[in-house]
Amino acid sequence: MISLKSPITYVNGVTANRASLLLQEFGIRTCADLLHFFPFRYIDKTQFYKINQLQNSNADVQIVGKISHVKTVQQKRGSRLVAMFTDETGTIELVWFKGVKWIKDSLKPNVPYVIYGKLNSFNNTFSMPHPEMELLSEYKKKVQTAMQPVYPSTELLGKKNISNKVIRTLLQNLFIELDGNIHESLSENFISQYGLMSKKEALLNIHFPKSQENLAKAQYRLKFEELFFIQLQLIRKKIIRKSKLKGYVFENIGDHFNTFYNNYLPFDLTNAQKRVLKEIRKDVATGIHMNRLLQGDVGSGKTIVALLTMLIAIDNGFQASLMAPTEILATQHFNALEELLKDAPINIALLTGSVKTKKRREIHQQLEDGTLHILIGTHALLEDKVIFKNLGIAIIDEQHRFGVAQRSKMWKKNELPPHVLVMTATPIPRTLAMSVIWRFRHFCY
Repeated sequence: MISLKSPITYVNGVTANRASLLLQEFGIRTCADLLHFFPFRYIDKTQFYKINQLQNSNADVQIVGKISHVKTVQQKRGSRLVAMFTDETGTIELVWFKGVKWIKDSLKPNVPYVIYGKLNSFNNTFSMPHPEMELLSEYKKKVQTAMQPVYPSTELLGKKNISNKVIRTLLQNLFIELDGNIHESLSENFISQYGLMSKKEALLNIHFPKSQENLAKAQYRLKFEELFFIQLQLIRKKIIRKSKLKGYVFENIGDHFNTFYNNYLPFDLTNAQKRVLKEIRKDVATGIHMNRLLQGDVGSGKTIVALLTMLIAIDNGFQASLMAPTEILATQHFNALEELLKDAPINIALLTGSVKTKKRREIHQQLEDGTLHILIGTHALLEDKVIFKNLGIAIIDEQHRFGVAQRSKMWKKNELPPHVLVMTATPIPRTLAMSVIWRFRHFCY
């Protein structure tokens, strides 16, 4: 019996050549791969038109009728095939410029067909070049859908006559041959709790939806499932990381933090800021590497939370860094923190591409001997010459502006990687996909 693990050559209609092309162009190797080769748009075939209802609109239409007669018309180059297609209300011409002999031999006069295509109009006469055609009897036997799926394609597949219609047929054959052998991946309680469509129904309706409503439900179910398992993977990685990746222990809340908090903090922290700071303090005291995301709108107070986190590191004998993607932003951070710390015995410096060589050497020396507590800068912080004595916390503003390889250089500044706090004001999209993620996630960064 065919299963999702079976090669696609097990599907009726998939020859060795077709299987090779599908693998080459789209990486489709198994029945599961083919089943998850989703359409990127749909053609709505909800209406059948009568010939006397046709308008000169250059629109795609669908008609049921019969071929009354066929003729071949000679041209300067080659020939074209013309068939008269009729229903009880009128007649239009069907025209083919390629494959004339093969198409002529395959047409069956006076037998009901379903045709679909784009109309042309000339001298008040309608024609349809190269229509999609199917015997009405065959049309009724197949998995019916008012909405026609349209699949991705390539130039090579087109040249090899693996059309959208061929892909649809292969998927119809696959559903028939699987005969319901599609296993559920979520529990019944879970499906019931969130009102989800079953896996089998979702896959059937993503390829052959009966209605817009069914399509929407299928898309929701499949997006939900994909993001749910991504979330589980993130949680698993987080658990593994916490169990294996050790971090520095910041067990003391000392004079620098307490003095600033009690005497120099320019405003009372909000409840959200207090909650986040409490979570950070808990993380850095465990001996497990912290990797936390701090997201908030501009002006929401992310920087003050970052500063208090840096003071915790300094109270425990460590240094701190704050890296921003532009020199303007780095300078803004430096000026703001320098103003906040003007009465505190904290040494803070700015390192960017425009800093002079003499000043750079001074910063490098202070970093290495530990007399520089906080270094703020741009990509310049990633240079090999920038060596910390004991970097304990690395704060990154707008992480998406840095490459993965760039960020990883910061983790290698010490024997153990420093704790990481990422600040971002970029709004988290509240789309369907992201709302599903946020329903389950808790800073699984």
